[in-house]
Amino acid sequence: MGKKKYKKQLINTLKSLENSEHYILESMTNLMLFGEMKKNNIEFKDGDTFSFKDSIFDYSEDKNIRKLAKLRKKMLITMNKIVSKNKFKDKEIKFLS
Repeated sequence: MGKKKYKKQLINTLKSLENSEHYILESMTNLMLFGEMKKNNIEFKDGDTFSFKDSIFDYSEDKNIRKLAKLRKKMLITMNKIVSKNKFKDKEIKFLS
């Protein structure tokens, strides 16, 4: 496999990992919201917003959410290592920002 093909495959892998990471984050958020909303009778109205820090998932009562949070962190660390050990141009990894 030539250098260009190798680099292209690595970028495609990073894109795949980024999509998976986003899906895991979205799923954890939904799981946590559904559980907390049901447990505490919380209701959101259309247009309501909220914010939180990533660490909220580490302390969830739901062990599945904690496991997903751990997996997501490992994925982010791996992605960062791949990016830092390879000489990507900013435009090549713009999708990660």
